Amino acid sequence: MLQNVAVVLLDGVHPFELGVVCEVFGLDRTDEGLPGYDFAVVSAEGPRLRTHAGFDVVAGEDLDRLEEADLVAVPAADASTAREFPREVLRALNRAVERGATVLSVCSGVFALGAAGLLDGRRCAAHWRHTEELAALHPKAHVEPDVLYVDDDRVVTSAGTAAGIDACLHLVRKEQGVAVANGIARRMVVPPHREGGQAQFVSRPLPRATSDTVTGLLSWMERHLDREVTVDELAARAHMSPRTFARRFQQETGTTPYRWLLGQRVQLARELLEGTDATVDAVAVRAGFGNAATLRHHFGQWVGTTPHAYRRTFRSGGV
Repeated sequence: MLQNVAVVLLDGVHPFELGVVCEVFGLDRTDEGLPGYDFAVVSAEGPRLRTHAGFDVVAGEDLDRLEEADLVAVPAADASTAREFPREVLRALNRAVERGATVLSVCSGVFALGAAGLLDGRRCAAHWRHTEELAALHPKAHVEPDVLYVDDDRVVTSAGTAAGIDACLHLVRKEQGVAVANGIARRMVVPPHREGGQAQFVSRPLPRATSDTVTGLLSWMERHLDREVTVDELAARAHMSPRTFARRFQQETGTTPYRWLLGQRVQLARELLEGTDATVDAVAVRAGFGNAATLRHHFGQWVGTTPHAYRRTFRSGGV
């Protein structure tokens, strides 16, 4: 159960990365029917710390607070790639994972997780500027360049800035369901879901939605997830050759048409499993998988559980 959240401040903390965690977990949205979190900001380097932007912040509690947290978050801080981290922080991060809590890093906060040994043997993400250094410092870590975030056995790492929002919403979705994650995202006015494997950046900004761009086609694809489509058909709708379309789609979305459609279909299946009484077979058809066996296959790969188990978790008071 994701209920108790603690953020570890390091000297030189970056305000935006700190603010990401505070925005997702630190605001009371219970009047909108969303769950509340027992939220705290802690420090091992004194209660008053200087931020990267030059102003001070005050941590309300000390490291003992981490012992009861379900989620321990470490946002980016100055010189995170080379600094010596307080040993008591590293020990607390290890204890959190050992007792079954989740540890999350935002941007260069991942170096604290590496110093604690939590990346050894695990997949992890970092801002593209830090991936080579992270891999050199922690050769036992499996650093995945370019991706937005990685969730590997209670250790969640995210790339820079907005990727931290994606990672936080991923955790909410994983523990509390699509409806809660979508509710928080709606309040924040951000996309409710970007898959972790999406590229950190695209080759060029998204263009305006016109008939001859990929962006103009995405809304059509979202409205027809239950329809079998080919790259050739999508290319024709975008008024491009299949080769040009595939290249442009990759440039503008950071992924392939197949991968994009698959992610959207899994997302729709989750929403249907949570919010309707439709059978798994019906969900499979409506989400574009055709049959329950195909849905189970892809759902297991993306969500890590079966459609039946997912529905039991999020429709039985488990949120």
